[in-house]
Amino acid sequence: MLKHEEAFWRKGIKWIAGIDEVGRGCLFGDVVAASVILPANLRIDGIDDSKKLTPKKREALYTEIREKAVAIGIGKIDAQQIDQINIKQAARLAMKKAVLSMKVKPDMLFIDAEKIDLAIPQLSLIKGDEISQSIAAASIIAKVTRDRLCIAWDQAYPEYGIKQHKGYATKLHREMIKLHGPTPLHRKTFLGNILQESLFDYL
Repeated sequence: MLKHEEAFWRKGIKWIAGIDEVGRGCLFGDVVAASVILPANLRIDGIDDSKKLTPKKREALYTEIREKAVAIGIGKIDAQQIDQINIKQAARLAMKKAVLSMKVKPDMLFIDAEKIDLAIPQLSLIKGDEISQSIAAASIIAKVTRDRLCIAWDQAYPEYGIKQHKGYATKLHREMIKLHGPTPLHRKTFLGNILQESLFDYL
């Protein structure tokens, strides 16, 4: 998990920011990105792609990362803007906002299979959250941050089960959209087939 970081540390590049996002494939809510700079040569045991970790392990690592990180930034793009600029551009913009919100400017960006519009050297890594500790740390921060938002959204819209499915297109979520219609936090450009199915129910 540190092979790529170590190669740049040896070149004297100190502040490497790992960047990742969560919520790209959701029907509901913000896409959330995180940017994390960890101290050079720090190794955090158990860190991995957030999707492979239990909620309890993610929470524990989230706390440890926040305690040890040099800097952390969060970027969020809401459903309305996602509909305006498309999800790919929204994810990139969330990543950019995450980097710009950090108190330390990174020397290098490690990004999970993306490139963002910043004049900072970048390395795009396929499945970066599985092979880079920095990106994995960002994936954990982004995931826990968005999961906590889902708890708040669930309280605002309890009939949709957001806390359970986190806004993804599960059977329950699709059924609740057909029954209740979309909320202001649903991504309208993602709902075409579901709303079409709902119309057929009444024909």
